Amino acid sequence: MAQRRSRAFLGVSPTTWSILVPVVALLAGALFATSSTAAAGGTLRYDNDTVADLIRRGTAANERDSERLTLLQGQVDELARRGTANDAAVAAIKATADALAPAAGRTPVSGPALTVTLNDSKLTSGDLPDGFTVDDIIVHQQDVQAVVNALWASGAEAMMLMDQRVISTSAVRCVGNTLILQGRVYSPPYTISAIGDVPAMRKGLEGDKQVRIYREYVSAVGLGYQVKSQASATFPAYVGSITPHHAEVIR
Repeated sequence: MAQRRSRAFLGVSPTTWSILVPVVALLAGALFATSSTAAAGGTLRYDNDTVADLIRRGTAANERDSERLTLLQGQVDELARRGTANDAAVAAIKATADALAPAAGRTPVSGPALTVTLNDSKLTSGDLPDGFTVDDIIVHQQDVQAVVNALWASGAEAMMLMDQRVISTSAVRCVGNTLILQGRVYSPPYTISAIGDVPAMRKGLEGDKQVRIYREYVSAVGLGYQVKSQASATFPAYVGSITPHHAEVIR
């Protein structure tokens, strides 16, 4: 077999090589140009990067982009107000939008607040009681969502998850034991704060079935669960998207 390949190689004519070499050179040049463009003058790969490094870098970039988006949105709103100050139709639409803004979370909110903190257990895999696994000593997505849902259901008027304002349609997602919220990644402990009727929200937490299950694991394996009241707190306006991607009109 080796001899046959050698003969086939030696049998390629000069004419064939004269065609193949320029084609290969053109393809290589196109590949290098594409790599350079994709890298935007930088590098496509960071040496010795770990997944955690990539996550931290992406989180930092998302934070910078969010801050810039907020700044630009404020400038756009200000220019829109100046440019349409004398337009009666636009003024009417703006008045309607301003009236809806609080319900959409587009305005800051102040008032008495309740803060719930969830944290992983301090137990190690070697300390686990019989019948439990390492999966039982970390905070999961459903645990965070259970607290969020219980607070909304008990009359929360505004909510913060970690350092971000959230609304009723905000998605809570966890990958492993990290929380991903609107492009940012967080590690426990997780804090959920809500402004509203504090006694009613406390009662809502105590009566919620999923939160009660979480509290059973607090007793069994030491998961963190702390509830604190604040006489007054101020939450910033929600800056995420409120446009539904999938919706159906109910008549």
